[in-house]
Order: sequence, then structure tokens, then C-alpha cells
Amino acid sequence: MTHLFLKRNLFIAILCVPGYVIRAQSVAPLPAYSSEQLRSKTDWLLASGSQKSAVYRTKDGFLALSNGLITRSFSLEPNGATVGLDNLTTGESLLRSVSPEAILWINGHEIKVGGLTGQPIQNYLLANWTKTMKADPYSLKMLKYEVSPIKKRMEWNRRTAWSTQKADWPPKGLELTFTYGTTDEIIRNNQNRLTADDQRTKLLDDDFRSLSPDWKIVASPGNQSASFRNEGKPGEIQIPDNSTLFAERPLPEKTAVVICKLNSGTDQSRYYGPGIALTFDDRAPVKFYLSPGNRQFGLQNGDKGEFFEGFDPAKSWYLRAEMGVGKLIVSVSEDGIGYKLLSTLDLASVPKGIRIGKTDPKGGTSEQTTGKATGRCRIEQLTLLGGPQNPGADLDFLNGLVVKVHYELYDGLPLLSKWVTVETPSSAGFILNTLKTEHLAVTEAESAVEAKRRWELPPIFAQSDFAFQSMSPNASENACVEWQEDATYRTQVNYNLKTPSVLVCQPRQGVGQKIVRGQPFESMRLWELLYDSWDRERRGLAQRKMYRTIAPWVTENPIIMHIRSAADADVKKAVDQCAEAGFEMAILTFGSGFDIEDSTRQNRLRMKALKDYAAAKGVAIGGYSLLASRSIDAKNDVVMPKPDLNPTFGHSPCLESEWGQRYFENLYRFYQETGMDLLEHDGSYPGDICASTHHPGHAGLEDSQWKQFVRIRDFYHWCRGKGIYLNVPDWYFLAGSSKIAMGYRETNWSLPREFQEIIERQNIYDGTWEKTPSMGWMFVPLVEYHGGGPAATIEPLKDHLPHYEQRMANLFGAGVQACYRGPQLYDAPETKAVVKKWVGFYKKHRPILDADLIHLRRPDGRDYDAILHVDPAGKEKGLLMVYNPLDEPITRTLTVDLYYTGLKNRTSVSKQDAAFVSQPLDGTKLTLNVTIPAKSQTWYVFQ
Repeated sequence: MTHLFLKRNLFIAILCVPGYVIRAQSVAPLPAYSSEQLRSKTDWLLASGSQKSAVYRTKDGFLALSNGLITRSFSLEPNGATVGLDNLTTGESLLRSVSPEAILWINGHEIKVGGLTGQPIQNYLLANWTKTMKADPYSLKMLKYEVSPIKKRMEWNRRTAWSTQKADWPPKGLELTFTYGTTDEIIRNNQNRLTADDQRTKLLDDDFRSLSPDWKIVASPGNQSASFRNEGKPGEIQIPDNSTLFAERPLPEKTAVVICKLNSGTDQSRYYGPGIALTFDDRAPVKFYLSPGNRQFGLQNGDKGEFFEGFDPAKSWYLRAEMGVGKLIVSVSEDGIGYKLLSTLDLASVPKGIRIGKTDPKGGTSEQTTGKATGRCRIEQLTLLGGPQNPGADLDFLNGLVVKVHYELYDGLPLLSKWVTVETPSSAGFILNTLKTEHLAVTEAESAVEAKRRWELPPIFAQSDFAFQSMSPNASENACVEWQEDATYRTQVNYNLKTPSVLVCQPRQGVGQKIVRGQPFESMRLWELLYDSWDRERRGLAQRKMYRTIAPWVTENPIIMHIRSAADADVKKAVDQCAEAGFEMAILTFGSGFDIEDSTRQNRLRMKALKDYAAAKGVAIGGYSLLASRSIDAKNDVVMPKPDLNPTFGHSPCLESEWGQRYFENLYRFYQETGMDLLEHDGSYPGDICASTHHPGHAGLEDSQWKQFVRIRDFYHWCRGKGIYLNVPDWYFLAGSSKIAMGYRETNWSLPREFQEIIERQNIYDGTWEKTPSMGWMFVPLVEYHGGGPAATIEPLKDHLPHYEQRMANLFGAGVQACYRGPQLYDAPETKAVVKKWVGFYKKHRPILDADLIHLRRPDGRDYDAILHVDPAGKEKGLLMVYNPLDEPITRTLTVDLYYTGLKNRTSVSKQDAAFVSQPLDGTKLTLNVTIPAKSQTWYVFQ
């Protein structure tokens, strides 16, 4: 359907021309298509790239970015906002509430970008609601949008010898960019807001998730059994209409504004309605309340009372009372942003206390309970504010401020990306303290009334290139990605409003960046992958395809040796063996004597000579460097803001200290002068903050994390452009790294050899749920490593050849490369033959072994274990590896589902590279009788 859509709409084809700009008012010519018309009819995990990205107009008049798998929809008037996020495969509408497109904090001021206000409830969002919703008067205005093909975010000098995957770079798809800016009205509104509520000192913010002991509960005599927490919900009142039950407390000194959000529920009172009463030492209370019996707002000042129109009992309302000089100003609001003035009272004294709930007509306690009907109402929130924090603050930065919100949608994947750029025409500039690039309020994944320790999350996998301090995708969560609660979502099932239902992307530390004319700021990028299943395997396949698309360098999978000694003769011997056995990369490993920080001419010339020697043999070479997991000195180490805090690894240099800057300058020069092919970068930057104000590369604490991350990110980008392979034990894939540890415990390699065989396959099985085989390295200690003595050591290799072969069968059979650490790969003709056998096996079947992996049975040492490689686009569409860990031969009847190979009804099967035999399938399922010798394995190839 998407193909036809693109072919018959020339206007859409024009959108793909780079730089083609469409202003907001030109949306009318875009053809309208429904989600059903755009929905892909094929499985995107089998039909690679067949679902093309396009921009179109929905039947509701929204602008939509869709590829037949997902659609993100945007309003253009009265302002830009995300108003839809649909998974077309499942038919789910995931967005439940409108949020700003981004939020910036500039010179200490919060500036929103786009968004709409006035949504009646936040459980779900209807298109026709947006027709009555309003633009936030303080938020930047959407001025135009433009569509272009996706651009490279870094250069990639691909090493085709190490990868059979035909990955596009940049990925195919569309970029949709919205430009937001200021108007005279927005600037005036923000100037007036300097004395508004969000600029005031917050003295109290009680959302009544619990009932503070600071509240005194007061009930009329006939209501002594009534509770201010009906059915366990603090702030909920259920009593007869014309009776009293309220909570009271003193007002904090210097209280200037009282804001109470409440809902009349089923209460039908006229004069006893829920509200606030301000109490004084020298006069009667002032009561400001809801009067559902009159369908009006009520105001009682001593003996004088009046009512105001506009109250809707179906909605929650904000009642606001502001204490001016000799005055009390009362107003109401539906959304807590735009208030309607009701009245201004002259007051000679200042209120000392507050009552919230149901008071009598004059704001006090009635002596008796009257009224036949029992109603239920709720106090939802009380906020007490002081005076303005920055009444004279400078907002000149708003003049000419431009914020661009970028989206990318990828062909053939339910995946989009989002980031923000910030520009100014000012030469003086401003400080961008921090920013929130995503605040996506989505439907919750479960209904949980009580508290939970572990929540089901919405079906969105979120990743950012601003990521560190983890060997898993959790790195993004450590840095800027978080599923948060939504305290404004008052109608959720969870009593304490704890449901994680907002996806937020915001640096936890801030960025603290100076932005001036000609130097725009570009934020981190966020990727959002919409799952179409709860199945773990399918979710893993989706994640792995995402990485191969947006970080295709992870498909490079060279065969690696770790050379234990950096002495010239030892290196040349190892390189010679690598070339003879078919290994493709040699790493001068930790403890080898390789020193990348030795900047002497003698060292550089020696390393270049080794590089040239290896290159002549067809072997890539490079070495190891330790970065953050060490101390330099007090002048250059990170300075923690509190004495009880420590760097992640206990010690760490600041990457923006003098030492840190020299370190990276030295790395650049080393690779430029030697031409070496790879860096194994241990202890990579883990996100440490630094409070120093003397380091040359950052100003202080606020900008320290962002500046350090950019330092290492830019270096990794440079390496990617030069074709330098990066082994980094941290989740830097989206910043350019190539491989990470598959997941293992180093001390396990000191266990007896027979234990290592099973544990190795377990590590691979578990590590490939979220990583492709090429994304993770394993480890083979040919010499003793972390102790263990002769029982743990493979050397002499020829004496432990069955074990050595099993290790290679484990690794090459999984398509996972290991770091073979030692002085040599073979020590006898028979050892060399075994190494070449398994290297040859891998190279013969490299396309399928580097493809996706399906998990069939986890290794446990008690029976067979198995994995299935799948590639529906390849010639070899499947390769099944089955291992027997037992001491006797086994025969098993296996039923293997070949769905993800793309095969149906019939296949050709080859066992251990014998001739292919045609075999019928039961749909996509294959039944195999498998016999495996003791302590061995077998494999089958499917075409």
C-alpha cells in the first residue's frame, strides 16, 4: 500500500528532495490517508526495507510521518504538537496526552517548545479534542517544517572484509524538521510571566498521595466518623452535602499565592461545596469554593457572598487566591495555565491559615449535619507559593531564539529518532542549562492499584547516543532516558499516581552550554522502537535490527587475536600465525607492554613499522589503552561536589582537565602517524561529573558531564570515519564503537576447562538477546588468566586440543568472535589444522553466522543446547547449531520453527556441509532427528 501511495502522489515524492521546505499553511495539498490504508501487510522482520517512509495528511487534518508500520502525527495549529503515536502492526494508539515538543532551561528560565493545553482528561486523546485545545501562551510557536532524506550523523569508513551485511549509510528514510521561534506576543507573555506562578518560590506542594501529619482534620459533630481519606484515598471526602469536613494548617510565612486543584465529584452542595477558606486572626474567613448545586463558583467574604458562572462539575478546577498589597485576587482555571479573574477583594489584614475541603457557608465548622444526599469530592493538589524569584530577570535571549525539533523515520522499521537544535542570532548568547527533548505521555502497560516494585513498561524501547556506565542498553537510562510517573495524570488507576507512563529524555546532570551566534547546540538523539509483540525473541530481533540500521558498523566482525607481548619478534610471530590461520585482527593487549601514551618518535616509528608488517600480511593491528579507571593527580582528577561521593570506578581523570585534553590529542596523533587499525579502549568515560572550576575544558559542575561526553564521542566519531575499529566495554555503539563484551565474568576463565565450555555457551546465549553476535566479544585465555593453574589453561595447545576445538566450535558456531589471548594460535601441525578448520567454517558460512540468532535451548550441561541463525534475505537462510555436552552420544527429535528464515512448506537441508536434501515443512516447522557424538556438535544449513 505504501508503494502505491508514493507512486501516485507526486507531491510526496517532492518531499524527499533535500532542503525542500513546506510552510505550515501549505499542508492542504497533502493527500489524506487512513492508518488502515498505510498499514503494512508483510512482516517487517522478513521483508527488509519494503515499508517506505512518507509524509501525509490525516483525515483529521494533522501532519503525519509514517512508514506503514508506525505513524507519528502532529498538529500545526494553534501550535505544533505530537497528537498521535500509532503502532500500525498492532493497531494500538499509544499517545494518551499532549505535551510540549521540548522544554529548554535558558539562563534559569523554563521555555516550552510547542504543545497544546486544555485536554479534558489524560487517559486517552481524541482528535476532535484538539480543535478546542489552545496554544500555551508562553510556548515557542511552530513557524515551518521541512522534509529531507536522512543525513549521516557521522562518517563511516566501512571495512567490507569484516562484514557481509549490506547496510545502508545513512539509513534510508525521511527527516521531518519543525522550526519553532518567538513572536512579539510570546515575548510579552514571558516578560509578564516573571511574576507568574512558575517563577515563584514554592513553599508547599501537596498532591495528597499521602496525608501529611501537618494537617489537622476537622469535622462537624455529626461527621466524627467521616474520613478525609475515603476508601484509603487521601484528600477524598464522602459525607452528606450540607455538612463539613476539612483539613487545616497555618500558612507558611510570606505565602503570596494559594492554588488548589479539586473536583466536586458527586457532591451537590450549594453553600457547603469543596474549596479553600483563608483564616485570619482578626476577622472572618474568606471562602472560595465550587457550588455544584448552583453549577457556579462561590466566593464568601464575611457576610457578603456572590456566585460566578462558568463552572462545569464534570471537570477538575484550579482555584487561585493571590495576596496583593491590601487585596485578595481570586481566579479559576481548567488547566492551571490560563486563569480567569473572578473578583478582587479589599483586605486590611493577611491570612494566617488555610482550610481545604467542605466548610460551612462562612468557611467554618457547622454544628450539625444536614442534607439528604451523600456526595463524594476530592482535593487533588494544593500549592503554596511565595514571591517571584527573579522579578527583574533578563529575557533578551528570547529575541531571535530558534529551536528546531528533528524527527527521523526509517524505512522498514517501526523506529523513529528525535533530537533538538538550538540557535541564536546574539553574539552575547546565553547559557542553555539543560533541556528535555522528549516528554511522551503514553498509555500505561498495566493496571496496578497498589504500589509495585517492578512495573510493566509501555511497548517502546528507547535508546540514546548519550549513554555510558553500562555494558547493556541501560547505559541510556544512566544518562538521560527514563520512564517517569505523571502526577498530572489524576485519573490513572494507581492511587498514588506512580504508574510509569511518561517517556522522558533529559540529561540527568544538565548541559550548561554557552550558545552564541554561529555556534548552534545539537542535543543527544533519542531512538524510539515500537514493539509489536510481548514475545522476548521478537523484541530482541527488533532491537538487533535497530542497531544494524542506525549503527551498521556493528556488523563488522573481524576474527581477533590478543597478543600478550608487544616485543617486535613476538608481535611478528603472532601476526604470521594470524595470516596463516585466517585471523584478521591482532590486538596488543593489556599487560603486553604496548603504550599508546608514549608519544616519543621512537615509539611511533616502531608502531608504524609493526602496522606496515601486519598490513603486508593482510592483518589489522592496534592496541589497548586504559582511560577512566585510574587516578592521575589532584590537579587532573575529577572533583566530586560532595565529600561522600566517589567517581564510578573509584578514581578517574577529568576528560576536560589538562591531562584529559593531552590524552585525546595524543590518541589523534598516534593513529594519524602510525595508521593503526583499532583501539581497545578500556575504562571508557562512565559519566563522572566534575566540580572543578580550573579545568580548561569546562566551566564547572553544570557543564562537566556534557563536555566530557562530547570529548570522547567526537573522538569515536573520528575513529569511525577513519575506519578504526573500536572495542569499548561500555554501550557506545550509537556514538561509533564496534564491539562490547558479550557478557562474562573474567574470573570464570580461572575455572577448570570443562566448566568454561558450558559457561561460554551460556554467556553467548544470554548475551545475544539484545546484541547481534557481532556486537559482543568473548574471551579465550590460551595462557593462564586470573589464576586457575594448569587445570584452567589451554597451553600447551596441542595437549588440550579437544577443549581448544570445542571453544572454537562454540564461538565460530555462534558467529561470536573471541579475544584469543596468548603468544600463539597453534603450536603443532594438528593444532594449526583445527584452527584453520573452524576459521574456514566461519568464513564459508559468514553471511548466515553474522545474521540474526534465534534461541532454542539454553546450555545447562544436562542435555543438548541449540541456536538457530536466520537470514530471510540470504542464500543460506538458516544454520542450526546443536551441541552435546554429555559424555555419551545422544539422539533427539527436534521441532524447529523456521519462520524467521522466511522458508515455508519445503526447504533444502545440508548436514555438516554434505549435499543438500529436499525436506518438507509443516508450514514453517521442521522435524529433525539429530544424532550427536559425545562432547561434540553438529550443524545443519537450510536453503
